[in-house]
Amino acid sequence: MDKMPKWADVVLIPLISLILAAAISTLVILAIGEDPIAAVKLMVDGALGSTYGWGYTLYYATNFLFTGLAVSVAFHARMFNIGGEGQAMLGGLGAALVCLYIPWPHWSIALIAAAAGAAIFGAAWAAIPAYLQAKRGSHIVITTIMFNFIAAAVLNYVLVNLLRPAGSMDPATARFPEATHLPSLHDILAPLGIAFNKAGPANVSFLVAIAACFAVWLLIWHTKLGFEIRAFGKSEQGALYAGISPVKITMIAMLISGGLAGMMATNNVMGEAERLVLNSTEGAGFIGIAVALMGRSHPFGVFLAAILFGFLYQGGAELALWTKIPREMIVVIQALVILFTGALDNMVRMPLEKIFVALRKGKA
Repeated sequence: MDKMPKWADVVLIPLISLILAAAISTLVILAIGEDPIAAVKLMVDGALGSTYGWGYTLYYATNFLFTGLAVSVAFHARMFNIGGEGQAMLGGLGAALVCLYIPWPHWSIALIAAAAGAAIFGAAWAAIPAYLQAKRGSHIVITTIMFNFIAAAVLNYVLVNLLRPAGSMDPATARFPEATHLPSLHDILAPLGIAFNKAGPANVSFLVAIAACFAVWLLIWHTKLGFEIRAFGKSEQGALYAGISPVKITMIAMLISGGLAGMMATNNVMGEAERLVLNSTEGAGFIGIAVALMGRSHPFGVFLAAILFGFLYQGGAELALWTKIPREMIVVIQALVILFTGALDNMVRMPLEKIFVALRKGKA
């Protein structure tokens, strides 16, 4: 019998970890001479107090949804995919090639094709570390970290030497054709009579990310492949005994993970910049690790965690703009969230388990 109910593991432990991270962050803000209550109010107003703020919050959250889901799928197969950043970079290249070199009659068709191109490039970049682990025993953490740097170098070379328009000094592609431009949330909600600021970068990719959450939920908990992934993640020896191939699961799980990370390009490359620029991922691949940890690798938990980190990103920008608190403070908060939801998980889990065991005995 589990020592605590599922809801406590999925909701209560992350919530307590978040409160602890917020408490320590409050002390840090006090230490630098700022008012933490005023800082929180400014963050909330800037990120959630207007449709303009929501536009940025949901834009960041969309990036984190894709990378968080990517890390989650790998987690279920007991693999730590640190390569979401590189896979998202190459996914951007795949989306850019599809948008630049194929004429599309409508953005909806272009979106499907660009998502497929981004997923293929991201999956291909994840396939190499997956093969090295499955066939050669190379540790997935080491190889995926290395491939982040290789991806950055490859993308830099391609942008500077192959895709940069003649006469341009900017390491970026030309702007995508107008037919590939995605509608913003303002464009989507206006026909419904809902006013939404058109300046916010949130776009239809947010709906694609929600669909990806649902697809991952179906895959992991309602398909044979998902059962095999979870079984392999729980016990490799047990999976072998059941006839599940470790090579097959390692390859497939990492291909899906890389594909999801690559699909982030539909938001930041196709939806917001409308061209591929250097460093378009802005660290979202690494934030996906924290999102997956906090969301307990469950799509709904990942969704909530992505919204939280989107709030932190946009709120942090407001803090940096209107106070003396540096934007790096948000990095500190993110690090504290990762610390409590990951490394110090047992510090919260063990006391709660004792409480629930005691409550169960009291009812018996």
